Amino acid sequence: MVAKIYPSMLSANPTKFGEELTLIENAGADGVHWDIMDGNFVDEITFGAGIIAAHRKISSLRFDVHLMIENPDKHMENFSRAGVDVIIIHPETCKHLHRALTKIKSLGKKSGIALNPAIPINVIDYCHDILDMVLVMGVNPGNSGQIFIESQLEKIYVLKKTIPKSVEICVDGGITDKTIQKCSECGANSFVSGSYIFKNENYLQAIQILKKQTVV
Repeated sequence: MVAKIYPSMLSANPTKFGEELTLIENAGADGVHWDIMDGNFVDEITFGAGIIAAHRKISSLRFDVHLMIENPDKHMENFSRAGVDVIIIHPETCKHLHRALTKIKSLGKKSGIALNPAIPINVIDYCHDILDMVLVMGVNPGNSGQIFIESQLEKIYVLKKTIPKSVEICVDGGITDKTIQKCSECGANSFVSGSYIFKNENYLQAIQILKKQTVV
């Protein structure tokens, strides 16, 4: 089975999001990753639910929203109404992580937890039953184009051994044709890639190269 590739819109041309979505869908992307930043949890400010809703109308791709924001509980319903498929949150931003994940599920969406490089995996020990995805951050969040942090390979390996097989292990940050194979060998089965795809003149070629480097 070939791993799934989710291009990150953070690296797309912001003046041509509609065109970019069509191009990556035609290039074989399995979904699209929207990095939502509020200027608090990370320094940058990016998209809101309105942007997601507008582009939901023109794309049939799976939409994952990665909420790099404080108090994500307050915004889940808006993103749900915008038409997203997966809502990913950081444990550091939630007072009650299990309750936040339960809310995502109650909205009819798949739930995900993002683990920053310094966050241990035991934070999810009692959430396996309501978890659909673990997003392993290969870089510290906030900016695209960073270099993959090698210590996260062990985290991926341990996750593969300890969480249910039904939970998707996705890696976000620093994913290129050089790093994806290592992550795949450790147990990751999906990947977010921004700069590598969108800086390539041929999106189809970039996505195919990434998929060929995986061993799922």
